[in-house]
Amino acid sequence: MRAKITYTVLCVVLVGYFLLAGQRGVVLVAQGTWVTVPFGVAVLVMPLIGAWFLWRSTRFALDANRLARELEAEGGLPVDELARTPSGRIDRASADAVFAARQAETEAAPGDWRCWFRLAVAYHDARDTPRARKAMQHAIALHAGREPGLSGRTP
Repeated sequence: MRAKITYTVLCVVLVGYFLLAGQRGVVLVAQGTWVTVPFGVAVLVMPLIGAWFLWRSTRFALDANRLARELEAEGGLPVDELARTPSGRIDRASADAVFAARQAETEAAPGDWRCWFRLAVAYHDARDTPRARKAMQHAIALHAGREPGLSGRTP
């Protein structure tokens, strides 16, 4: 729950920043000089890029959470079977062993979003965030019935 509150607060702060930056961009463009107009346009573009990124990230998180809830209801969420160091970090050898099992499971059923979800968790546990995100995007696309290869973002 704390993570959701933190995420919401950060989103509100970012939207406020986007509005403030957009307002400054409008003021610069309204000045109408050869210096302020390009700067104003540049300032207007930055909040648009930020808003797009915020939207994509939020949509990804919501979709991944929806899949997690569905998988939990089915009893298919991966069990935390990883060994940990005394500091609480995941042991690398343990994460590699679980990853190998998840990868074999996914290779055996490449069209099952559940396998891709569990593979994404294994990538995350192995500290490979880019591949974890790609695997989760693949799981989301499979769950939605879309062809993952059409987006150009398959793992």
